[in-house]
Amino acid sequence: QVQLVESGGGLVQVGGSLRLSCAASGRTLTQNYRGWFRQAPGKEREFVGRIMWSTDMANYANSVKDRFTISRDNALNTMYLQMNSLKPEDTAVYYCATTNTVTTSPQLYDYWGQGTQVTVSS
Repeated sequence: QVQLVESGGGLVQVGGSLRLSCAASGRTLTQNYRGWFRQAPGKEREFVGRIMWSTDMANYANSVKDRFTISRDNALNTMYLQMNSLKPEDTAVYYCATTNTVTTSPQLYDYWGQGTQVTVSS
């Protein structure tokens, strides 16, 4: 089992920044990928980005590329999502999740956090 806890969400103005954290515990060594997803009201959960824990390599959805950055602190077993130049369309509940599969499909992620709300006001 893996436990994930997100934090850092909140209300921010357009163009502002937020940093989300995802603290992991449990059998995380069995999960080599950690991802960020988001879900806006009435929409499906969508892939934001992921990091391969063993190599520190990250990739992103086109909608957030060049604005969002995923990083990690191996000692703290924590993943971060730095979000800059935020737009109203970034408003959503943000989730972190883990998998050992090379995938962007949320259905193939095994463990999920509870989510944290990000609201971007115009």
